[in-house]
Amino acid sequence: MKQYYMPVKELAKLIWLQNFANKIGGYAAKYSIAAATITDVQNGYAWLAYWMNYRNQYKEYLKKLSAYKDEIFSGSNVASTPPVPPTLAVAPTSVPPGIFTRVMSLVNIIKSNLAYTEADGKDLGIEGNEVAGRGSGQEIQPSISVRLINGGHPEIVWTKGDFDAIDIYVDRGNGSWVFLATDTHPNYTDTATLPANGQTALWQYKAIYKTDDEQEGNFSNPVSTTVVGV
Repeated sequence: MKQYYMPVKELAKLIWLQNFANKIGGYAAKYSIAAATITDVQNGYAWLAYWMNYRNQYKEYLKKLSAYKDEIFSGSNVASTPPVPPTLAVAPTSVPPGIFTRVMSLVNIIKSNLAYTEADGKDLGIEGNEVAGRGSGQEIQPSISVRLINGGHPEIVWTKGDFDAIDIYVDRGNGSWVFLATDTHPNYTDTATLPANGQTALWQYKAIYKTDDEQEGNFSNPVSTTVVGV
C-alpha cells in the first residue's frame, strides 16, 4: 500500500517544497510545464521559507522576552542583557497566497500525464497517494463526536492521528462560537457549569487540528448535545 506523499508538519512540508522547487525545472519539457509555473513554485518556496524563518526567530525572541520579564519581577541582582528582536532581511519575490494549493494542482497534472513514471515521482517527492486528511492543508478535517459523562458533562471524542493537538470551540446556545480549549490528548471533557437544576441547553462543538502551534485544515462538522442541569 502506498504512503501519503505530503508531510503533515510545517517544517517537513517546507523541506518537501524545497526539493520539489529545486527539481521541477528539470521536468518542464517532459510534462509541458510553463516557465511561469516553475518560477511561481521556486519563488513560493523562497517566500514561504523567508517568513517561516522570521516567525521562528520571533518565537525564540518572545521566549527570551518572557524570561527577561520574569527576571525583572523576581530575579537576582545580576541582570541579563535585554533580548533584541530579530530584524527582517531583504525579502525575496512575493507570491500570491495558496502556494501549496497551486503546487498540489501541478502535482495532479504531472501524475495524470501518460509520461509519468514512478522514478520521476520519487525524485520529486510526489510518489504516493493523494488522500483527504494527508494531502493539502485544505483537505484536513477532524471528525469529532460528543457524549455525556461525569454527571452530565459533555466529552468531545476525537482522534489525534499525526497531529499535535486540536482546538475546540463551543456555542452554548446563543449562536456565538467561542474558543474552549486546546487538547493534546483525546478525549476532552467540558467541565463548564451546567444549566440550573432541571433546565436544559443545546451545546454545540467544532474543532480544528493543530500542528507546530498552527491551526491546519478545515473545521470539523459541528456536533451537538443537550445538557441538563442537576
